[in-house]
Amino acid sequence: MMNWRLINSGFADAAINMAVDEAILLAHSAGKVPPTLRFYGWQPAAVSLGYFQRAMSEIDFDQCKERNIDVVRRLTGGRAVLHDAELTYSIVVQEDDPLIPKTITASYRYFSNGLLVGLRELGIQAQMTVPAAAYGQRKKQPASAACFDAPSHYEVTVEGRKLAGSAQVRKNGVILQHGSLLLRFFAEQFVELLRLPSVEKRQQTAQMLKGRATAIEDVLGRTVTWQEVYHPMPEAFGAALGIKLVSGELTEEEKRVSKELASTKYSQDFWKMLR
Repeated sequence: MMNWRLINSGFADAAINMAVDEAILLAHSAGKVPPTLRFYGWQPAAVSLGYFQRAMSEIDFDQCKERNIDVVRRLTGGRAVLHDAELTYSIVVQEDDPLIPKTITASYRYFSNGLLVGLRELGIQAQMTVPAAAYGQRKKQPASAACFDAPSHYEVTVEGRKLAGSAQVRKNGVILQHGSLLLRFFAEQFVELLRLPSVEKRQQTAQMLKGRATAIEDVLGRTVTWQEVYHPMPEAFGAALGIKLVSGELTEEEKRVSKELASTKYSQDFWKMLR
């Protein structure tokens, strides 16, 4: 059984969170650290943009500033995500690792199994579904800038509503996949941060998101803490992925590189406004 490193980073701001993911990717690509599974949270709340997403036309930066919500651009694709009450995970592993299915779709499914097992431990029977729109079977509707409105390869859903969103990039022969497991879902708050033409459009988008997404607290009917949701996840991922997780920390080099990336890239307007 292969050893992977497990890191619980706790809470950090948006630039640090994205910089740490990239620093791990670079270190693993150079053969300096083992495959890594990391869990983290966001403080303060933040909106992350997909790598290819247009910033100014889709996100209301003034509203974000007013509400003390960071904005950051991810390395991965997809649409905007509001990171607030959620458990975030990231996986960094070589593309040619013998455990990893060769196709992107199959690798999503493989990694998402960890979430399903962990959710089961929390008393949630989630499913992995392939949305019809991923195969062009749903009538095209006007999409919003929000991730939880977007079909992806394999979605973790409960009763047809999306509970976890994930995104993946492959760089330097390494896979980085990260995703959000929602503790609570704030559709109205998120919609206020999007550039939408009218109050009516905001209301419509909020209602649509509520119909398509859910959160752990909604499913369980009670409040949960970040630590409670994190607790079963390492063992669940280990069992589902067939790996042995060994608790570890970032290396000194990863810490240095992540601080550098946070200050010179992820916190900078040139990166946020890339598109």
